[in-house]
Amino acid sequence: MRILLTLLLSVSAAAVLPAAKTLDVYFIDVEGGQSTLIISPSGESLLVDTGWPGGRDAGRIAAVAKKAGLKRIDYVLVTHYHLDHVGGLPELAELIPIVNFVDHGENLEDSKGARELYEKYVKVREKGKHILVKPGDRLPIKGIDVQVVAAAGERITTPLAGAGQPNPLCSAASQRPVDTSENGKSVGNMLTFGKFRLVNLADLTWNKEIELVCPNNLVGTVDLYLVTHHGMNLSGSPVIVHAIKPRVAVMNNGARKGASPEAWETVHTSPGLEGFWQLHYAVANGKEKNVSEEYIANLEEKCEGHYLKLSAQRNGTFTVTNTRNGLVKTYR
Repeated sequence: MRILLTLLLSVSAAAVLPAAKTLDVYFIDVEGGQSTLIISPSGESLLVDTGWPGGRDAGRIAAVAKKAGLKRIDYVLVTHYHLDHVGGLPELAELIPIVNFVDHGENLEDSKGARELYEKYVKVREKGKHILVKPGDRLPIKGIDVQVVAAAGERITTPLAGAGQPNPLCSAASQRPVDTSENGKSVGNMLTFGKFRLVNLADLTWNKEIELVCPNNLVGTVDLYLVTHHGMNLSGSPVIVHAIKPRVAVMNNGARKGASPEAWETVHTSPGLEGFWQLHYAVANGKEKNVSEEYIANLEEKCEGHYLKLSAQRNGTFTVTNTRNGLVKTYR
């Protein structure tokens, strides 16, 4: 009787325990830029980039933040100072409070437009706390580990946990002309939640990506790969994509930006790939170089801005949801 009573009490207690909290990631459609909203199990939020200026993208980000129950954004990480990544920040700051601003430091591009864009960003940044990051740094977000792997043209020199093995693909690596733009200065990060790993290298370009995995793979393998540079062929060498062996890839392309046939094919043929999702149907590619429509958030060029949502458990299982059609895919 005592054993039976103990079992009954255990079952009753389990029934009232709260469900394990997930890591939630929203890939927001800013039509060929980037805006990725991350909410840790602790409830803290990290927004990576803010899309284009003009109000559309700030409105979409604020709407998703509201759906997610946020009253503020704890951290905004500006990966680099290009219009499609930081242009929407001043407008977003008027819609929702932002506490911390994370970046790689000074803008080194010297055109008039680049200087004006950076000045607008700094003006907003002055209203919060500024965090300057370098490779190896971590953001102090409870419940997840967000480690910077590249920033300001530099990269980590010590392998991430479990990484560091020689990369046999390096023998086929080819170099491109040196990139001195802000793209090559992008802040790239690895997000880890238990056994789940997501890598986001922003617009890091070809040579800089290869430095992360040659001669040794300093990054390791990942569950989710946010396709670098919207799938433009300035990035996305097979040397890195096939080395990190993503289980699932999300391409944040626009209808007429990114998703180049070469970069798309590199992801599509990556060994061990279980799922491939796009924010937009790539108009110029035709059906041969687009994923199946059910895995695309926006089919029309003039779209409603549907987003993709990822929810990950600590054991590495995660789901991806297409908010356009309600499709939910689980990866165990």
